[in-house]
Amino acid sequence: MNNKAPGDRKVIPIIAQQGKQSAQPSESADGGVLSMYASHQTIYPRSVSGLFSNWRWGMVWLTQIIFYGLPWLEWGQRQAVLFDLASRRFYIFGLVLYPQDFIYLAGLLVIAALSLFLFTAVAGRLWCGYACPQTVYTEMFLWIEKKVEGDRSARMRRDAKALSLDKVMRKSTKHFLWLLLALWTGFTFVGYFTPIKQHGIDFLQMSMGSWEVFWTFFYGLATYGNAGFMREQVCLHMCPYARFQSAMFDKDTLVVTYDAERGEPRGARSRRADPTQLKLGACVDCSLCVQVCPTGIDIRNGLQYECIGCGACADVCDTVMDKMGYARGLVKYSTEHAMQQHWSPSQTLRHVLRPRILIYTAILVTVVLAMVTSLALRKPFKVNVIRDRGVMARMVEAGKIENVYRLQVMNATETEQRFKVTVSGLPGLAVTSANELTVPATQARSLVVRAQLPPEVALPGSHPIKFEIESIDMQVHDAEKSVFLVPN
Repeated sequence: MNNKAPGDRKVIPIIAQQGKQSAQPSESADGGVLSMYASHQTIYPRSVSGLFSNWRWGMVWLTQIIFYGLPWLEWGQRQAVLFDLASRRFYIFGLVLYPQDFIYLAGLLVIAALSLFLFTAVAGRLWCGYACPQTVYTEMFLWIEKKVEGDRSARMRRDAKALSLDKVMRKSTKHFLWLLLALWTGFTFVGYFTPIKQHGIDFLQMSMGSWEVFWTFFYGLATYGNAGFMREQVCLHMCPYARFQSAMFDKDTLVVTYDAERGEPRGARSRRADPTQLKLGACVDCSLCVQVCPTGIDIRNGLQYECIGCGACADVCDTVMDKMGYARGLVKYSTEHAMQQHWSPSQTLRHVLRPRILIYTAILVTVVLAMVTSLALRKPFKVNVIRDRGVMARMVEAGKIENVYRLQVMNATETEQRFKVTVSGLPGLAVTSANELTVPATQARSLVVRAQLPPEVALPGSHPIKFEIESIDMQVHDAEKSVFLVPN
């Protein structure tokens, strides 16, 4: 398997890989012209059907139903998923999170990183090939392009011709549909941060706020540019994942692989011809694997960093093998060890489940369980105790010592809650002010608490105490530590 790094590619020939031509020539020692850079040449991916194509379109449907549908779901009297940045509340179905719950975002990022490591170690760039937004939206834009302009050969012929009414009409229709999809994507994105129904009314009435206008059109135009024009350039030159992915590969990682031992020497032949008599391998050199590749590479040259692992070349090669009457699997998901040692699919899968994968899985499951358990045990309110710095300690009637505190109580639920406050930690210590507080749903309220201690109960100095806060409605308790100061 030839795992090429970006720096291994030759840039000397006049015609570079993928048919990219020289953009900035320079003279060689013998007076010839050498290509130092390559200009971009449009790639026209050919449509393909098969197992991996079906999986890819399945992920397109799944991810986009979730993305476009979630903002329209209702949960009680509000939007089911809403990240309300203005009020600093994040609603996820029945869960309400606050900036104090930032630890859950950190946990989510850890889970995402571990999942990426695990999937990459198992089967390479699964994320890139099946679920990456760049891949998903490029597939959607290509589908629109095919419906409007025709298949690959029709698009290439039309682009090569001079400007005509048919060409203008088809191009205009395609870009109009692209813009509609892109703007709907931007509109939906903003709908996660602004209630989408109100956002829709504001959009139609052209009364959106400046930030809503900016992000709707910025995200929409970014989608339009990335999926409509840049496409593979994002994967090749902008995405950092393509550059460091090889660090997570090993010889038991499943990657899209060409079986050179079986396929070479390649060459064209008729269906009835016997390849053994022609001294040819199974590859008929049809170049369809290159035509269907979204990044325009030739998988027969070995593993390359441009390969996003989408399996399109495997699908089209299986189609050709079926037509020729040969066995499938000339291009397939396999590992370097499996190709070298001629393992069966079951042997290959057994070696894929190696210690590295089991360790990644164990860590990922542990983190997920810890996060789910933490969310399940999360209390429905939060309390913060702050001492009154203006009055550290003072003597009141009957020689009692009084300390003043301010309790900040946050109701983390969507129902009103009543709270009762008590204090403990020293003999005779009691709350002498109002000790009950009502907090509206998803709101925070403060309560000034005066705690008094009988004289001569404690020595001068600082003494640890504990405030007990009880939710009367939910029968849930919480405790916060503080200190009680006794003056000399």
